[in-house]
Amino acid sequence: MKKRNFRPVSGNQSPFIIMIILLLIIFQHLPALAAPPSEDSYLASAAAMKLVQFCIDPRVGLDTQSVATLADYVLGAKPSKEADLPKLRNATGAYYEFDTRIEFSRFLKYSFNRQIPSVLTNPASLRYSQWIDQGNSKNISSICNLYAKDGQPIVMHGLEHVCITPDLNTGVYYKYDLKKTLILLKHKGRQVLISVSKQTDVSDVGKKGIILGSDNDWNYYYSAETGSTKTGLGWVKSYIYDYFSVGVYLPPNSSSSMVRSGVFSWIRAGWSGINFAETRHVIRGLQRYARSSKTVLESPKLPPPNQVASIYLKLSSLPRNVLDDKYAALQQARLQLASRKSSIGTSAAKQGNTYNGTSKEQILSELMLEYFKMNLGKPSLLANKDI
Repeated sequence: MKKRNFRPVSGNQSPFIIMIILLLIIFQHLPALAAPPSEDSYLASAAAMKLVQFCIDPRVGLDTQSVATLADYVLGAKPSKEADLPKLRNATGAYYEFDTRIEFSRFLKYSFNRQIPSVLTNPASLRYSQWIDQGNSKNISSICNLYAKDGQPIVMHGLEHVCITPDLNTGVYYKYDLKKTLILLKHKGRQVLISVSKQTDVSDVGKKGIILGSDNDWNYYYSAETGSTKTGLGWVKSYIYDYFSVGVYLPPNSSSSMVRSGVFSWIRAGWSGINFAETRHVIRGLQRYARSSKTVLESPKLPPPNQVASIYLKLSSLPRNVLDDKYAALQQARLQLASRKSSIGTSAAKQGNTYNGTSKEQILSELMLEYFKMNLGKPSLLANKDI
């Protein structure tokens, strides 16, 4: 980095002093560390990595013993629902587990349905996602309509393009592609879904975003300006260098109307090739995902899956110019809210207000989230007529 890009600290600053200050900025007010890796978590991590390798190269074949190891780990008793995982591929890892009050079949219909955008069950972490046409990619989210039999796992592979919401620590958001593998199987009398993700390449450079108000309201502003909104980090060019995860979803017992989610997640992210991610960051991100997912799926106001799918189909059938007008209204509402709640630069505001070239799937995902907010009783940035 050129020295003129740094905010001066003293007349005689050194890279070491600057690094220390930046670390203090990032890590302040963070929660305590998770429990250190146990023998069981080492075994589970090794099993997870076999599935990650299967996701990378399906020719290696599905390791059914690794699948059983992960399912049993998620079902097993633990001293804590969160844990530090061993560092793998130079990435920092953590495990987090939570239960959601919903039947497994309904969980699949909301979470893995091509007519219900993924953002609707992950609104605090995901801006949008879209399947890239490659083999089974178009059909991968139809797994919600399938049922696995003993000894006959159903496996689908695909490629997904995602954009995430602004990070809780830095306000940076990223775009990247993921190889995805979904495995539906029967284990000890219950249906189990395993979702495996592996980043294909380094993300786009991180850009400035803003959490507008409470993170629980799912309102975010996205500029097109490189850097961070965190004081002292405006200059930074950060990337997610690597990310891989294995999510295991299953009923705690064969007759339960509950879904247990156990997520093994690793990330390598930072700048200048240095990984600044720590276990606490991974845990905080997983807690954020769990909180918003439970809010949606446990809400008594949650519309039936067919109603959500109907609205999606209605929106997707609109002419592109009509969708663009609706999306422009959403962008303008974000800009106005961002202007009231924070100090944003003129260039950032101008860039953040553009939408030319935005994919139809992204527009549909972001408009559908506003519809969801209205139904769940959360403040929406749009009026009913705009959806």
